[in-house]
Amino acid sequence: MIGVLFATLGGFFVSLQNVFNTRISEKVGFIEATAVVHAVGLVFAVAAVVLLGKGNIRNVTEVNKVYLLAGFFGVMIIFNIMKGISYLGTAFAMAVMIVSQLTFATIIDTLGLFGMPQIKLVLTKPIGILIMIVGIIVFNLKG
Repeated sequence: MIGVLFATLGGFFVSLQNVFNTRISEKVGFIEATAVVHAVGLVFAVAAVVLLGKGNIRNVTEVNKVYLLAGFFGVMIIFNIMKGISYLGTAFAMAVMIVSQLTFATIIDTLGLFGMPQIKLVLTKPIGILIMIVGIIVFNLKG
């Protein structure tokens, strides 16, 4: 149950962040907004490490270097979602993003990529994704 709470809060914050990012980009530009958002995020992340951190940041040298691309992915996520929202609106862009995330997460689970445990693909997963796609189409019908 706690996992559902955290995932729900994550979705809430992603939605807010994407709208706020898009508003920032209207004043400063898309690339500039991405930099501003990450700079502010860095300040809060460093504060969280100082106040709440229980790990050892020095162990980052032991991390597989390819996983450090997560920072680049964060930049790409923010930039692409801002652009998507500016073209599609918040709800449509978020719906497409969720289906995209679920599709790629299913591929990662099914193939056991990046050291994740391999989870067998069952027919209900692609059917569920197709139902979500149909839902997006219905949601966006002009009535």
